[in-house]
Amino acid sequence: MPTTDEIRATLATVKYPGFSRDVVSFGIVKDVRVDDGEVFVQMAMATSDPAVPAQIKANAEAAIAAMPGVTSAVVRIDITAPAQQPIGAQTMPQTSIPGVKHVIAVASGKGGVGKSTVAANLACALQAQGASVGLCDCDLYGPSIGLMFGANERPFADEDNRIIPVERYGLKLMSMGFLLDDDAPAILRGPMVTKYTQQFLRQVNWGNLDYLILDLPPGTGDIQLTIVQTVALAGAVIVTTPQEVALIDARKAVTMFQKVNVPVLGIVENMSYFLCPSDGVRYDIFGSGGGQREADRVQVPLLGQVPIDIATRESGDRGKPITAADLTHPIAQSFLAIAKKLTDTLAR
Repeated sequence: MPTTDEIRATLATVKYPGFSRDVVSFGIVKDVRVDDGEVFVQMAMATSDPAVPAQIKANAEAAIAAMPGVTSAVVRIDITAPAQQPIGAQTMPQTSIPGVKHVIAVASGKGGVGKSTVAANLACALQAQGASVGLCDCDLYGPSIGLMFGANERPFADEDNRIIPVERYGLKLMSMGFLLDDDAPAILRGPMVTKYTQQFLRQVNWGNLDYLILDLPPGTGDIQLTIVQTVALAGAVIVTTPQEVALIDARKAVTMFQKVNVPVLGIVENMSYFLCPSDGVRYDIFGSGGGQREADRVQVPLLGQVPIDIATRESGDRGKPITAADLTHPIAQSFLAIAKKLTDTLAR
């Protein structure tokens, strides 16, 4: 009799119609049960095309039925309507960004969990491992990447009227903060938010990149929907802190990506704990284990647990992320490990 892991491995051979990825990597497989040779699989997906779930059901049931020890295979698929486009968004297909191999969104359900710090240090870690990396600050209302990298110059345009990104520490950067004065707010309605988001992704001369990291704003609003509907994302990384009040919103971010068939590559638990510098005692200020429990619940990897650290905060305020400033620092080592897990996941 096959195990649930063996059934999931078989389902990983079933392609999502129209894509090279399989139904498992798309995150639509929610439950697998085996009872004396009878296999039951529960899936969930968002689509307006009834032919897609019908084809997946037929292919999945045929693949499972061919496994030794299986007497029957039943696949049920819960179908929901796809997420609505933001008001004023252009209707256009998901396409890749020329020259960019992997576009990775770093997201969170709520603000204040250190998402931008994670995005900045993750980009630096990937670059330190030999990759060519860009970092796009998609938080138009609260841009912070310019401050974290000590960059405040205005970007120029090339002869094709494409924006030339600012470069720091081997990374290519773009942020609304480069276009505004320090105290000037971005006062934008939905259509303009969509326009600026598209410009940052499509009208910036990113060149040839292995990875383009998108630092998304918190929540599930216009910017997130514009990106997931128009850009072919390799996947998303969800940032949370251990306490339940942050995990509630992190689940919403995970669900949003699942509804639009973007794979969640893993969860990063930030501010995981605090090590007192005077005596080395660990304090779980925001609780413990929340990131691991959430990763287990949604069946994605826990990419890493990053503690609260004074040097990390100081480096960000000085304009040089800790992973760019000192690769031997324990926090930098944590981000190098997270980057390695992420690249391994993408390779698989």
